[in-house]
Amino acid sequence: MIEKTYEGIPRKKIPWYPIIDYEKCIGCGKCFEFCHNRVFDIEEKDGEKRVVVKNPYNCVVLCTGCQPECTVGAITHPSEEETLKIIEKLKKEKDSN
Repeated sequence: MIEKTYEGIPRKKIPWYPIIDYEKCIGCGKCFEFCHNRVFDIEEKDGEKRVVVKNPYNCVVLCTGCQPECTVGAITHPSEEETLKIIEKLKKEKDSN
């Protein structure tokens, strides 16, 4: 199930999703196959198929499951520590309203 909110915060306010380094990506599609939340899609660009992050906010907050699936290390995520700080700030803003 895709999260609409995370701990009461609209999911789209939380910058957590995979980032693909296309210098490293070999287009194997393992991340696409792994993720059941349809974060990734396969597009054709310049006659070649490549994986893209099509639905970034479908990514479960703090999930990094696709990262170890990538055998070439092309997938990273934002800093967990920074993301948790953002979440706490958003919670405080929500609670003060």
